[in-house]
Amino acid sequence: MASATVDFGIGRILSVLENETLLLSGVHGEIDKMKKELLIMKSFLEDTHKHGGNGSTTTTTQLFQTFVANTRDLAYQIEDILDEFGYHIHGYRSCAKIWRAFHFPRYMWARHSIAQKLGMVNVMIQSISDSMKRYYHSENYQAALLPPIDDGDAKWVNNISESSLFFSENSLVGIDAPKGKLIGRLLSPEPQRIVVAVVGMGGSGKTTLSANIFKSQSVRRHFESYAWVTISKSYVIEDVFRTMIKEFYKEADTQIPAELYSLGYRELVEKLVEYLQSKRYIVVLDDVWTTGLWREISIALPDGIYGSRVMMTTRDMNVASFPYGIGSTKHEIELLKEDEAWVLFSNKAFPASLEQCRTQNLEPIARKLVERCQGLPLAIASLGSMMSTKKFESEWKKVYSTLNWELNNNHELKIVRSIMFLSFNDLPYPLKRCFLYCSLFPVNYRMKRKRLIRMWMAQRFVEPIRGVKAEEVADSYLNELVYRNMLQVILWNPFGRPKAFKMHDVIWEIALSVSKLERFCDVYNDDSDGDDAAETMENYGSRHLCIQKEMTPDSIRATNLHSLLVCSSAKHKMELLPSLNLLRALDLEDSSISKLPDCLVTMFNLKYLNLSKTQVKELPKNFHKLVNLETLNTKHSKIEELPLGMWKLKKLRYLITFRRNEGHDSNWNYVLGTRVVPKIWQLKDLQVMDCFNAEDELIKNLGCMTQLTRISLVMVRREHGRDLCDSLNKIKRIRFLSLTSIDEEEPLEIDDLIATASIEKLFLAGKLERVPSWFNTLQNLTYLGLRGSQLQENAILSIQTLPRLVWLSFYNAYMGPRLRFAQGFQNLKILEIVQMKHLTEVVIEDGAMFELQKLYVRACRGLEYVPRGIENLINLQELHLIHVSNQLVERIRGEGSVDRSRVKHIPAIKHYFRTDNGSFYVSLSS
Repeated sequence: MASATVDFGIGRILSVLENETLLLSGVHGEIDKMKKELLIMKSFLEDTHKHGGNGSTTTTTQLFQTFVANTRDLAYQIEDILDEFGYHIHGYRSCAKIWRAFHFPRYMWARHSIAQKLGMVNVMIQSISDSMKRYYHSENYQAALLPPIDDGDAKWVNNISESSLFFSENSLVGIDAPKGKLIGRLLSPEPQRIVVAVVGMGGSGKTTLSANIFKSQSVRRHFESYAWVTISKSYVIEDVFRTMIKEFYKEADTQIPAELYSLGYRELVEKLVEYLQSKRYIVVLDDVWTTGLWREISIALPDGIYGSRVMMTTRDMNVASFPYGIGSTKHEIELLKEDEAWVLFSNKAFPASLEQCRTQNLEPIARKLVERCQGLPLAIASLGSMMSTKKFESEWKKVYSTLNWELNNNHELKIVRSIMFLSFNDLPYPLKRCFLYCSLFPVNYRMKRKRLIRMWMAQRFVEPIRGVKAEEVADSYLNELVYRNMLQVILWNPFGRPKAFKMHDVIWEIALSVSKLERFCDVYNDDSDGDDAAETMENYGSRHLCIQKEMTPDSIRATNLHSLLVCSSAKHKMELLPSLNLLRALDLEDSSISKLPDCLVTMFNLKYLNLSKTQVKELPKNFHKLVNLETLNTKHSKIEELPLGMWKLKKLRYLITFRRNEGHDSNWNYVLGTRVVPKIWQLKDLQVMDCFNAEDELIKNLGCMTQLTRISLVMVRREHGRDLCDSLNKIKRIRFLSLTSIDEEEPLEIDDLIATASIEKLFLAGKLERVPSWFNTLQNLTYLGLRGSQLQENAILSIQTLPRLVWLSFYNAYMGPRLRFAQGFQNLKILEIVQMKHLTEVVIEDGAMFELQKLYVRACRGLEYVPRGIENLINLQELHLIHVSNQLVERIRGEGSVDRSRVKHIPAIKHYFRTDNGSFYVSLSS
């Protein structure tokens, strides 16, 4: 791994040097020398990586590790020097011209100091380069530095994979259901060749499951020819064909052709096609890394009429989802449930008898160890085998408290470590650093998509692609990490997009150990000894730090941090901040911090500031000095007003100030906006503006911010209508639009809005005197929320044909007695009907809302029976009845009730109600 962060660092430095050459006037000679040597180092690292010296397996030599460590430290040092110079350049240029002469001597001194530092760095670079060249010219260089690709861990893992063919079925846990499902697919009557892909994270049991199926009697009886092929990550297609031929001939008890190893690609393909042409065969391709394999191998596997099957295992969802042909499918491996995990662990840890566990009081700590494995079979089995030799509770507790060390050092857990590293090493360089950055968050932490993306952008991890927004590139990184099973999606939004992620415990432990080794990320938590942690941070200079416990000013003495993340509700003193001038991301979300020090404004490099859910009440007066700031998030903090001068933050892209009104006594003013500061419309790069008070000057000038994609305004007045529409019509990229009137009787005048094609989510809170004529033009709309619209006409006719609408929320939106859903809403999954005071009947015609999964009916007291036609909603999974009439509830409560037959197909029916003793809910499901 070592070369990943180093290669990135060098690449970014070279880019900066190219862009800043003119600024570094007077140090051209040092710059030119540095660029030449850094280019050589970068090429060397890339070449070494291709040959297998990747720094994270046992094959990597001490020579390589030392070289990379030295190069990494230099790359970090150069990066800090350039950041420091940028700080001085900006300070000088931002001065009024009348003051520049006064500051010129200090500027010249800073430039001289930078030149001296660069000169010292060049000496160190030359020393490393000379050492590299010395070894390069030695005859032992290749043997010492570039071991063969398949030596060591990768080949050992392949051997372990093939050993799955010999596992006893009695030792396997949790495979019965998926085994039956997959065998059914393999033995299905379709005559064409079908590919069945089994996908899951490393160590999830893909190979074990597939091997058990491959050996099963039903499969053996059904197929005539069989071959099991383990695919090396750096496979040679001719070797794959030879292995396949040997497997087929061996299974058929036939003599392997003597000329096999002399045959070339074409002859091997011909021999396979000739042998398989008239046979029903099954081939298992174990551990496939790319779709390129199928493109090369499919030509040798005849697609006949005999019902042949190809089964493959992979860690990559991209491989599993490839279009292999009609009937082909994928199966995602599920991790073991708690009881299954315990059985597997017990079988390994207590092979003689589970009684040993109980008599020696080991079960509580044993279950904690199992919990840390989070259902990952390989980790559970390996840990269980290791613990089988430990008889005393003290030994078990020691392993639990040092699990990170055990994973990285204990030989009995080597297979877990190696399999995880194979997945990690396969990541492209940009994804490696983004993945390691995720280890900064605490174990099992819910990492939100937008938060991660913005932090990656602040650290310049996102590679620029011409014509593609950085946010889109970062989003593709996240998707790729999910597809490769390096991150797990734990929360999806209703529109099918991942919203939050977590890292599996075992992967997190290994990622954090690599991050610490690389001086990339570190954590300060309950496992950290104060003095040791301080020494580690000061001496080894990790770039990114997460604080997970209370700290004191002397606890951490790092000056070169690029990220500081506080994930603790303990009290923190901000005396640490004055020393963090190189900080790029400061994330204090949900911490107890209530006041920011004035020194915050000296953090010239700060690009990301998250104060969400803190007790902070105001920002420093000179906040506008943070000219590189891209993200400011004060959501749910105590900040009511932004400081003057915000318009000077020209790089600001995300301004999130949404707050809930905790003390509101009505259903209207539950959201508070932030007061607008002068000239804020001069922020031309701003993309997100959420949420601000609708003041006259802002409404008139909103159209100046043409890059806005998300707009949320509250306290909108009727007289804003024409100016508001004129401004919004100038912004062509709006995807989210939220408008809330000043009170529930104030109409929203938005009939003149025409630039609606890009809108995906629309929330309107305020009286509508008529249904806007442009509603039916919202072809990209996925969410529509109408609150307090009080429409006299039914809006359904205007929106029922919208092709992408997924979520529809009516909150006191219609004053009529009857809601009728005719044929339409073909993609609607969530429907909310709330506070319809005059509503007495809801009708759902056959064919309408066919995909509906969740239906909420709330505070509609006049509704005395469930929607007519609800029995047609065969995909409905949840029905929530909240503060509805007793008559409605009684008509569906229990078997034999009047309307019970109409809702019996709904798996979850919940009734929410209030009494003098509080709020409650009961299940009405059968």
